[in-house]
Amino acid sequence: VLYFVGLGLTDEKDVTMKGYEAIKNSKYVYLEAYTSILMINQSKLEEYYEKEFILADREFVESNSDEMIKQAKDDDVAFCVVGDPFGATTHTDLFIRCTEMGVTVKAIHNASIINAVGVTGLQLYRFGEIISIPFFTENWRPYSFAEKMQFNLARGLHTLCLLDIKVKEPTEESLCFKYKEYMPPRFMSVSTAVDQLLEAAKENGYECYNEETKC
Repeated sequence: VLYFVGLGLTDEKDVTMKGYEAIKNSKYVYLEAYTSILMINQSKLEEYYEKEFILADREFVESNSDEMIKQAKDDDVAFCVVGDPFGATTHTDLFIRCTEMGVTVKAIHNASIINAVGVTGLQLYRFGEIISIPFFTENWRPYSFAEKMQFNLARGLHTLCLLDIKVKEPTEESLCFKYKEYMPPRFMSVSTAVDQLLEAAKENGYECYNEETKC
């Protein structure tokens, strides 16, 4: 069985009892480490669960996870994800590949930013489409997220913005010339996200938000 285990949002104790038992009883335990981050080090998880956590970066999950899937045919394997296991599209793809290979998958859900945002006092049912804000580069400046923000604001809806993180991401040069080289880790700040939102609005002529709009 391959368990998709949601770890919650903060530390090693956020996991549910079902998740805890799945991790403790699994022969192999993987920690997905590129769609979000916990507030603690991997060593803290290993100490708490008394298990070795195998780091699963983007390259592993999207291209090299067949070995993990094969392990789950004969043994219990835990694939641990910060937040809820299905908060990222790559995990849905992994789920589909498992079922196609005849592997049983069991999901153990947990809190994610999508429901925890209610702590702000904003009502969850008044949120519109969630947007992801990627890091701009010199040659790539997508503005599609601003259109969704405009759509939500025009209808009086809140917008949850997911800010980009870069963990073991290949450089553009390495992708072009097919060798391995990775960018240093980067985590988007709120100020960078705001700058990009304002640039996108200006470039597209959107007027629903500007420098005076409250976050």
